[in-house]
Amino acid sequence: MSGLSVTELSVLYPGRPPVTAVDGVSLEVATGEIVALLGPSGCGKSSLLGAIVGIVEPSAGAVAFDGEDVTHTPIHQRGFGLVFQDGQLFPHRSVAGNIAYGLDANGTGRLEREVRVAELLELVGLAGLGDRKITELSGGQRQRVALARSLAPRPRLLCLDEPLSSLDAELRTRLADDLREVLTASGITALLVTHDPAEAARIADRTVKMHDGRVTTA
Repeated sequence: MSGLSVTELSVLYPGRPPVTAVDGVSLEVATGEIVALLGPSGCGKSSLLGAIVGIVEPSAGAVAFDGEDVTHTPIHQRGFGLVFQDGQLFPHRSVAGNIAYGLDANGTGRLEREVRVAELLELVGLAGLGDRKITELSGGQRQRVALARSLAPRPRLLCLDEPLSSLDAELRTRLADDLREVLTASGITALLVTHDPAEAARIADRTVKMHDGRVTTA
């Protein structure tokens, strides 16, 4: 299958007794599809996302993309992007500098980098703000920068972990529509973690529910 394929994936955290955060989850996300993982806090959805991206080591199962097994592939070699709840931007870099971070890291040439950053500023609705300091932006604008930064290296899969949950309700609703538009326009394959059913419905093509480490419906 083209796209993401997760097979019987489990995540076990050490303890007495050990804690099973993800329990034999299987999941498919087709190329270009946006899927939401929906469930309450502690249900395992962020642990599942972490295992897919590579920041959490699975105890069993497999992760593949376009038929290639990446279960034990280093994070930087998977070609996956990740957007956190708080954005985790670099305060010492400008808006454009933050967006260009991944391009700098992979050796993209100056002209190509500038063109890509300008393209992404336009895409996320921040055209003309490339020279702004991160501290001068609103919370919604900062999340747009985080999204643009994650899209800059053209990841084959974008994972978003509660990207709007720190915002107020009105802004969250507005940005959910904008996020859907940006993801659709970029044609990217995306996996969104959220606890908000309305947010999942606004952003995703399909919703997968989780409870107690398992997928309950898809």
